[in-house]
Order: sequence, then structure tokens, then C-alpha cells
Amino acid sequence: QVQPVESGGGLVQAGGSLRLSCAASRSTFSIAFIGWFRQAPGEQRELVASITTRGNTNYAASVKGRFTISRDDAKNTVYLQMNSLKPEDTAVYYCNAGGWGQGTQVTVSS
Repeated sequence: QVQPVESGGGLVQAGGSLRLSCAASRSTFSIAFIGWFRQAPGEQRELVASITTRGNTNYAASVKGRFTISRDDAKNTVYLQMNSLKPEDTAVYYCNAGGWGQGTQVTVSS
């Protein structure tokens, strides 16, 4: 099973934006559930946002209204647009699209 590949992480100031990308190893159209998760140091991995093949989305309460998940099945890619970032959003962000990626670090400075 080939892992998806995340990209787009980095260091940003509070209030800034980042867009994460998740390149799946197979057709995203065939993956019923794709999720973005995050894990901060000493914390458990948590679901941030998810999207189904029908385009139904779900968000953690802590990011609702700030983050947007979307998918481009033609590119086999899922995105996480993150706006109004807060220091508490700092974590390694993982994509699960038929398997786990290696993660991409997001650091938000105050």
C-alpha cells in the first residue's frame, strides 16, 4: 500500500493562512473517506476535517469556520485550507487517504 504524500506545512504567524495538500496514491474517487488529522507533542492524534466521495464534510469544533477541506479527484489530491491560524493549531498534520502519510509540520507563532 503506497502512502499518500502531504505538503504545504511551514511556519506562519498567528492570523495567517496555509494550504496543505495530500496527494493520494490512487484515485481519490475510490476512497470513501479522506481525513486530515493532527497530533501535537504529548497529545493524541485528532481528526481535524474529513470529506466523503459525495463531498460531505465534517470539522472539529476547534477549526470550524477557519479550515476548509476539499478534494480534486482529477488530481487525486485533497486540500486543507487553514485560515486565521492560532498557536494552538501547531501540530504535525497527517492525511489519511487509504493509508497514512508521513505528515507535515505546521507551526504557528504568536
